[in-house]
Amino acid sequence: MTTASSSPAPSAAARPLRRLGFLTIGAFEGDDPTVGLEQGLELFERAEALGLDGGWTRTRHLQLGISSPVAFLSAAAQRTSRLTLGTAVMPLGWENPFRLAEDWGTVDVLSRGRLQLGVSVGEPRAYDEVGPHLYGDAADHQDFSYGRVEKFLSLVRGEQVSAFEGTEGIEVFTGRVQPQSPGLADRVWYGAGSPRSAEWAGRQGLGMLISNVSFAGAPGPIEPTRFAASQLEQIRAFRAVHPSGQEARVAKGAVVLPTDTATAEQRAAYEAYASSRRDRTTVAHGPRGMMFDRDLVGPSEWIAEQLHENAAMREVDDLIVELPFDFGLAEYTQVLTDAAERLGPLLGWQAAARGE
Repeated sequence: MTTASSSPAPSAAARPLRRLGFLTIGAFEGDDPTVGLEQGLELFERAEALGLDGGWTRTRHLQLGISSPVAFLSAAAQRTSRLTLGTAVMPLGWENPFRLAEDWGTVDVLSRGRLQLGVSVGEPRAYDEVGPHLYGDAADHQDFSYGRVEKFLSLVRGEQVSAFEGTEGIEVFTGRVQPQSPGLADRVWYGAGSPRSAEWAGRQGLGMLISNVSFAGAPGPIEPTRFAASQLEQIRAFRAVHPSGQEARVAKGAVVLPTDTATAEQRAAYEAYASSRRDRTTVAHGPRGMMFDRDLVGPSEWIAEQLHENAAMREVDDLIVELPFDFGLAEYTQVLTDAAERLGPLLGWQAAARGE
């Protein structure tokens, strides 16, 4: 945890922030999911009115949060007109690339090209139990490697999947997944957590998402600057091989809670939340050495200074404000309002015209 009550103004950022967005899991109550999901959609509307650039969802399977970002962002597309709509991230181990290409092609067309699709690979959690429900008898024959992303991309780009094209009776068939949405493949991001995954994403020409999780490679105590150094290594590995070089897109998610206009009760709640997570930022956990970034709670001037001092953040194009699971619409609105009106400009960001 890191909190503050005051601080001098920060120095100029090395790489001005291009885009500012937010991330929500769309938490809801199990016996009445409508309220939480509706509030999630309202948050997208409020973010657009504030001039933010993007709203992102995180996929939550078997949890009380957005399990179907396709359905949720379809609704968000109809309630917004400018805000980009993203996933950060959608784990493809739970998805059929063919059907996903159809679904996201449809949403991208309906949103007029506003999707930003963050994906990842790997075996689903508790796969021994979940796998048969996902894939039946084929559960033991699934490919959870980068090849799953490559297959999805090829379908979105119009790979021929059927030799038959033409009319059969009164029905017209094509050999490609439909609808095709030009440019969608150029708005796919990969959720990286290591130099290896970052380099793979760069070679594929994707965008790269980094979050408040990274990997040290081994468990044990870590230095305070280790997290930022790890993400900087990933960014450099990514851009070194990306066709766009230093212009390749990097977005960072971080739990930042500006308190400029927060009530005393809200500030206390934010500080208590961050305090409860403090111990996890000093130790790398598990065999891969999972590390967590600091939560930043305080005035925008102080948060901006902390971000400017973060070696990885200075190389980032987009900041995604990760909203904690535990608060309500009033708290989320306050955080996003301060982010749009105070924190963003301190990082070199310019808001879109409100209400566009």
